[in-house]
Amino acid sequence: VEHETSLLRKIRAWYAPRLERSLARPKRTLALAVGLFVLSLGVVPFLGAEFVPTLEEGAIAMHAIRLPSVSLEESVKATTRIERVLLERFPDEIEKIVSKTGRPEVATDPMGVELSDVIMMLHPASEWSAATTKEDLIEAIQRTLRDEVPGQRFSFSQPIEMRMNELISGVRSDVAVSIYGEDLQALKQAGDDLVRILSGVPGAADVKAEQSAGLPVLRVQVNRDAIARYGIDASDVLDAVATMGGRRVGEVFEGQRRFALQVRYREDARSTLEAIRQIPIGAPTGALIPLGQLADLSVEEGPAQISRDRIQRRLTVEANVRGRDLGSFVSEAQKRIQEANVLPPSYFLEWGGQFKNLQEATERLIVAVPVALLMIFVLLYMTYGSAMPALIVYLNVPFAATGGIFALLARGMPFSISAGVGFIALFGIAVLNGVVLISHILQLQDGGAPLRDAVKDGTLTRLRPVLMTASVAAFGFVPMALATSAGAEVQRPLATVVIGGLVTSTLLTLFVLPAMYKWLGEKAG
Repeated sequence: VEHETSLLRKIRAWYAPRLERSLARPKRTLALAVGLFVLSLGVVPFLGAEFVPTLEEGAIAMHAIRLPSVSLEESVKATTRIERVLLERFPDEIEKIVSKTGRPEVATDPMGVELSDVIMMLHPASEWSAATTKEDLIEAIQRTLRDEVPGQRFSFSQPIEMRMNELISGVRSDVAVSIYGEDLQALKQAGDDLVRILSGVPGAADVKAEQSAGLPVLRVQVNRDAIARYGIDASDVLDAVATMGGRRVGEVFEGQRRFALQVRYREDARSTLEAIRQIPIGAPTGALIPLGQLADLSVEEGPAQISRDRIQRRLTVEANVRGRDLGSFVSEAQKRIQEANVLPPSYFLEWGGQFKNLQEATERLIVAVPVALLMIFVLLYMTYGSAMPALIVYLNVPFAATGGIFALLARGMPFSISAGVGFIALFGIAVLNGVVLISHILQLQDGGAPLRDAVKDGTLTRLRPVLMTASVAAFGFVPMALATSAGAEVQRPLATVVIGGLVTSTLLTLFVLPAMYKWLGEKAG
């Protein structure tokens, strides 16, 4: 206690003459504070923005994409090779790998057999030898797979993050650009142009367009003249064609369970185009006519999938963002796409993914923050019954924000919803310090003390409570600001904002508020 009292005396001895200078030149003190606030507003565009910080899950989710024409056997073979190569090349980084190809039996996650999810569980980062950060590890994995397993594309995320992105926005990446139009070929061309543009934006990774074409299909056009000569109905020809994929002919019952009974040609009768042409079709005369004489058969490239939304066809271009904040990336990408003017007339874009979540959350904050600030002022006005002391205490709000903004800049953190919550918490603590100081000055004035003496004595008397309130709150947030455990990515921006804001708001409380109160009090008197 004796050491603390001595320290407090030293702080008060340092503070007293500077408070005198602040009271003697209130305009200069206020101008300095306003200048810092204006400077912080100029810094805001350089912070960037993101929805929420990316949580470290200790795993990597890789999406392997192949040609739509690939068979299930080839997909499984390629996935097995990926697993073997990664476990051999990165034994210190990857603990185990689990893969899934195509959709499950219950189609909650529809995917074609050309798509595989590869989940890699990682060892602790301290045991890694091939990389020091996850970004470096992903780059090393990409290089290895490009050399060892060519002919595929890869997209990287995290298991929970990927599923949350898919559930919330329908895509697996950070940013999604949906192109709406009618013509599939025009959509594909616009998607290819957007992939080229987005790939050139700094921070873009795993840029890919939705595979809308490339699936080989068998086209069967019934020759009406030929079937008329043989007296065969078109439905007979089409029934034979349908049987190649499986035609339902009945049901099998096992208790309460029902199973569809289907018939299908043997594999050797449908494996090649020539074999399909030899499929016999029965004529009314009893003759068997080869399918190739009754219809024109050809293998063509058709659409792999057709996505629709808003009663229009849609193609999605996805991209992940690494080493850069989401907000500035999308802003630059939007500018480049607008300058390139690659969309046909009547086609339009819609931005989704995490960026859409950021936009929606920002819109809610635009409403929530002003409402919170208004409530703070109303409570202050109700406390003092006068606008002047309420406004003076309210000055703590913008100047507390100054420290929070500079703290984010110093730590290289973009603005996020987590940081926004930190600002709201900061405003409450900052206003509390102002209330402690101004309330005591009003008490001294009510006791008959002159304005200058009340301001000076009240500020020096309340120096210890103000410092204690700010330091306890700031030190309480230090573990969150420096945390590295699970969930720390969300905690750090919040704690950083509160600690940085308390520094500037405490200085404001001790220097600007007394000077402003004395200056405005003299004017009012």
